[in-house]
Amino acid sequence: MEIHGAGGAQGASPIYPRLAAFTVESSGTVQTQAPRDRVEISPIGRMLDGVARLPEIRHERVEEIRRQIAAGVYETPEKLEIALERLIDELSGF
Repeated sequence: MEIHGAGGAQGASPIYPRLAAFTVESSGTVQTQAPRDRVEISPIGRMLDGVARLPEIRHERVEEIRRQIAAGVYETPEKLEIALERLIDELSGF
């Protein structure tokens, strides 16, 4: 059996890994080059964030509109005109 010391066959290794490379200029200032983290958010993550930001559903309003649709009084020419204008604005990028 052979014993190679505390560091094993490879020798001693540091307890804490080196976190940032640095250099010392002749003026005595130290410049560090810290590692940079990068975050990438998937399209599903962006969608879920958008869903989380939506306002809460007003259940009373939804039920009222359902009753109006069932009674056949919800769709009026004025409402259809507004809906078409909004659709055109959305498609044209306004």
